[in-house]
Amino acid sequence: MKTSIKTAWNFKLFYSSIKDPQIEKDVQRMEKAYADFATKYKDTDSYTTDTAALLTAMCDYEQLENTATALPIMYVHYMKDADSSNTQADALFNRLMSRYTNAGNKTLFFVLKLGKISKDNQKKLLADVQLVDYQYYLKCIFNTAQYDLTEPEEKILSLLSQPSRNMWIDSVEKILSKQSVKFRGKQLPLPEAFGIISALPTKDRRKLHADAMKEVKKVAEFAEAEINAVYTDKKVKDELRGLKEPFDATIIGYQNDPEHVKQLVATVTKYFTISQRFYKLKAKILKEKNLSYADRAAVTGKINMKFDFASAKALTEKAFTDVDPKFGKMFNEFFEKGQVDVYPRKGKRGGAYCSSNTNTPTMVLLNHTDDIRSVTTLAHEFGHAFHAELSKSQRPLYQGHTISVAEVASTLFENFVFDAVYERLSEKEKIVALHNQINDDVSTIFRQIACFNYENDLHKLIRTQGSTTHIEMAKLMNKHMQAYLGPVMKLEEDDGYFFVQWSHIRNFFYVYSYAYGQIISKALYAEYKNDKSFIKKIEQFLKAGGSMSPYDIFKSIGIDTAHPSFFESGLKQVEKDIKRLEKLVK
Repeated sequence: MKTSIKTAWNFKLFYSSIKDPQIEKDVQRMEKAYADFATKYKDTDSYTTDTAALLTAMCDYEQLENTATALPIMYVHYMKDADSSNTQADALFNRLMSRYTNAGNKTLFFVLKLGKISKDNQKKLLADVQLVDYQYYLKCIFNTAQYDLTEPEEKILSLLSQPSRNMWIDSVEKILSKQSVKFRGKQLPLPEAFGIISALPTKDRRKLHADAMKEVKKVAEFAEAEINAVYTDKKVKDELRGLKEPFDATIIGYQNDPEHVKQLVATVTKYFTISQRFYKLKAKILKEKNLSYADRAAVTGKINMKFDFASAKALTEKAFTDVDPKFGKMFNEFFEKGQVDVYPRKGKRGGAYCSSNTNTPTMVLLNHTDDIRSVTTLAHEFGHAFHAELSKSQRPLYQGHTISVAEVASTLFENFVFDAVYERLSEKEKIVALHNQINDDVSTIFRQIACFNYENDLHKLIRTQGSTTHIEMAKLMNKHMQAYLGPVMKLEEDDGYFFVQWSHIRNFFYVYSYAYGQIISKALYAEYKNDKSFIKKIEQFLKAGGSMSPYDIFKSIGIDTAHPSFFESGLKQVEKDIKRLEKLVK
């Protein structure tokens, strides 16, 4: 008997309804767990000097991950993303955020006290075999302690994060989710409109893009206030912590080496000539003298394979199974349980993501529109999902993983699916598919670093001037997009307003993780292509969770991301594919 496939989130995995009394019981259990920990350890410093006491304290602290469940807050978060008009979920989310923040603040003292342990004692503790299970976690605390504030200050910043940042961002997303644009006699939600633009004929593509950007621009004045508010909020926090560069907090938080990331950004920016070369070739393929921003992701031909969701799912399932049957099995289980929300609709959050937490179901959000990009997006998000699920083999403190490591998993599984698609194509279709793959590589690497540069300049502009206008924000966006796109791309004034809906610039400097992840995933994929048994090394990486630094995780499976030429060699691989495409389209 064939199991039915669910294409919308099954909220019963969490609670029976938003009025389920178990929600309040779980929140109270969370609050009690934090309060009990605070009562036990608030007035003692023994764990800062005694190894046995620290081991006991770390065990208790780790247990908070199990007993202080995130199930209620994750539940209403997903309900909000599924339907922005759900006012009950919106209100409950805000109330829960306050309670979770207040509860978490009760244990702030613990990490702050650990950070004040003397350097000599830190070395002794890190070398003690009794603490080997917590060694990396403690090392991270010791390394970032210099940026800690006092406990009262940390509590204030934590309490203010919701009104000073999150509510601003949520408001912009909510407004955008309600916008729609008329196309071929039908009103399309903005996420759906942007999702189909790349597959349209040139005239329709450019018209829909222009109309959609006009709708986005209507939100610009509000987005101006939002960006100025959240960027100024970050400025204040960075200054209080003694962080010098706007991107420092992100790099430190992602546990990357700052020098490695600066090297990545500088190298990719230096090689913008590669992405410019690609867009010059794209113009030739499209038989256009110049390209518009609407053409950035435009397809250059037709692939005679249907990518409705049923066929996309079947294709992806087979590709994952061919890599390792366990991935095909895990993939199907997500749909059987209702952990994937597939189709776009008005009020639903745009884009795609995978989200997970300790002792909560891993959930995947899609906005499938039947094009090939939707297939690679499906693979991308399941790379995240597999990473999340396999990381749950770690102890609670290490079940998460940094964003930069996460993007390696997602882009790697994209490669597996592309390979499966490519094998089934005709020679003419392979040219189209190769173009699409390069287009994605260029977007994932060069476009994201251009965005990193944009963010950096925007933060500095607001820090210098105090604030800036949406007009200047848009001009700056066009400047940095032009840098990687090259002279063949002719940008319009309204194109700069893409900043309004680019959610990544609110998740400060998150974008570098895409380029970082893509280049590393290419290295892993090359190893796999050369030796299929390398999948065991890949699984080792996926199971590592947050138990090591990104550098050490990849070093442990033979990938050295600290080598000066590592990122450059990855970019050369993209250039090699471009040269191959140039020969094919002559």
